[in-house]
Amino acid sequence: MNTIVTFGEVMLRLATPGYQRFQQTSQYEATFGGGEANVAVSLANYGLPARFVTRLPQNDIADALVNELRGLQVDTGSILRGGERLGIYFLETGSVSRASKVIYDRAHSSISTIQPGMVDWDAVFEGARWFHWTGITPAISQGAADVCLEGIRKANEKGITVSCDLNFRKNLWKYGKTAQEVMPALVEGCDVILGNEEDAEKVFGIHPEGADVTSGHVDAAGYESVCRQLMQRFPRAKKVIITLRGSINANHNSWSGVLFDGNQLFTAPTYQITHIVDRVGGGDSFMGGLIYGLLTYEGDDQKALNFAAAASCLKHTIRGDYNRVTVAEVEKLMAGDASGRVSR
Repeated sequence: MNTIVTFGEVMLRLATPGYQRFQQTSQYEATFGGGEANVAVSLANYGLPARFVTRLPQNDIADALVNELRGLQVDTGSILRGGERLGIYFLETGSVSRASKVIYDRAHSSISTIQPGMVDWDAVFEGARWFHWTGITPAISQGAADVCLEGIRKANEKGITVSCDLNFRKNLWKYGKTAQEVMPALVEGCDVILGNEEDAEKVFGIHPEGADVTSGHVDAAGYESVCRQLMQRFPRAKKVIITLRGSINANHNSWSGVLFDGNQLFTAPTYQITHIVDRVGGGDSFMGGLIYGLLTYEGDDQKALNFAAAASCLKHTIRGDYNRVTVAEVEKLMAGDASGRVSR
């Protein structure tokens, strides 16, 4: 099967142990993570060839990151080296009514100074069939946005499927452009669009009717209008997917999703995740599962969506950004076995 390429920033993740707050901890757990890298790891873990493209500094921490990705079977041969530093994010895991917190320290990261022409997209897309990016990347800098658009247009020329996770992060857009100004040109080149109710509303002014995520309940059928409006705005799109998260509290979420193919709305089962270990990377695990499902269960959108929801449900039980589950584990949950019984 041909390679799936992802492009974006990967960072050093420094998380407080357990549920400790920033003000009380004296140590941090150091791992790595970033939206597009998380998707690549998921796909490689499912046995699909995945290639990750980014720009990293020349230092030992970046070397450790590259070695980790290689160990997870991700193709790192297209990673550029240069620039000042690796971005960092600090994580404080919330509990019950106290929300989790993320603090970014990513100014002047290597990828923020990337410029058009640095990435040899012809070489990157050699043997590729899919290209994935997220809305986080064009939020980093004008250069990152320009290079992302460069990659999308090259993928379009080559007939490569392009997917995006809208992933709106208002605090990242600091270089003088807004998501509303930049994102439309990029999303125009996408065949598959993933988002949630906030992404669609904040970036494109599209919102579902009769949905209140703060109440802990979301109505999947209410999102068909969002999907239709996105398809009308971006006619290249063949599939629009909305993740549905109901936040009862920081430890208990409901989790599902819908997929619209232009004619039919498919709805995934709803999972009640009553003890969240780590929700960071949940959306990325959904996207990784979705790409796997669409490629593996070609023609069966319902099964692809179900795989994405089940894979992401399992990710909420795993600490760290990456979804370290197998296809067999996901398919077991899809089949209805959520018992958590010991496997001997």
